[in-house]
This record gives sequence, C-alpha cells and structure tokens, in this order.
Amino acid sequence: MSLLERLNQDMKQAMKNKEKDKLSSIRMIKASLQNEGIKLGRQLSEDEELTVLSREVKQRKDSLHEFDKAGREDLVEKIRTELQYVEEYMPQQLSEEEISNIVQETVAEVGATSKADMGKVMAAIMPKVKGKADGSLVNKLVQQHLS
Repeated sequence: MSLLERLNQDMKQAMKNKEKDKLSSIRMIKASLQNEGIKLGRQLSEDEELTVLSREVKQRKDSLHEFDKAGREDLVEKIRTELQYVEEYMPQQLSEEEISNIVQETVAEVGATSKADMGKVMAAIMPKVKGKADGSLVNKLVQQHLS
C-alpha cells in the first residue's frame, strides 16, 4: 500500500472516529506530498515521499523547540501531537548504536582521517540513513568519530 493510499484510509478512519487532531495532521501531510508532486510535475517516488515526511518532522521539531523556548505550552502540546502523527508514517528509526556502526563503516569506506573529511563522510552516509535517523545525531556521531 502506497503512502497516499494509507493516508486516505487513515483519514477516513479519523473522520469516522471524529479525531480532529489526527485528521488535520493527515491532511497537512497529504497537502505537503501533493504540493511536492505538483512542484515536480509527477508522482513522487518512495524516496521523495520520505524526504517530504522528513522535512515535516524537522519543521515540527524546530517549532517545538521555539515554542518551548517562548513558553507557549498550548502550542507545544499541539505540535507534539502533530509530530506524533507524522512520525507514524516514517520508517522505523535506527538506534544510536546502529547509526554509530554505519558511521564507522562509512568513515572506513571514504578513508576519512580528520574533521576536514566531515563533508565527504556526511555526503556518503546521509543516503544510507535517509528517513531512518535524525541528521543532527548523525552529524554529532561523525564528529565524535573523526575527533
């Protein structure tokens, strides 16, 4: 089942169950996917759908941080709920240990020896963990490994 089919099915279920938060989150995800499809002028591949979902998660996390810093608890709770629904459609996230192993393998593949090789390592590793790991965590682990 494609992501859009799953979203449509979940949207119908949310309507039946009168789950307003879930329904608005699903509509937001669908709109983002459809906008990206329109922008590209074609159907999105699974990889492109994953990119859109990752962007939505990142936006929610950034908003959560800003609202939390500003003391807006009402908005923090709303964003947490949205984030929870968006993450339901993301693939299973890798553990820190799994990411660390991938970092070690990639550093060896690329032949990186210092922090100057950080860009090469990140360019090689991000396609491997796309949608399965937070970029800032990957960045932190690469920095630790190279120092």
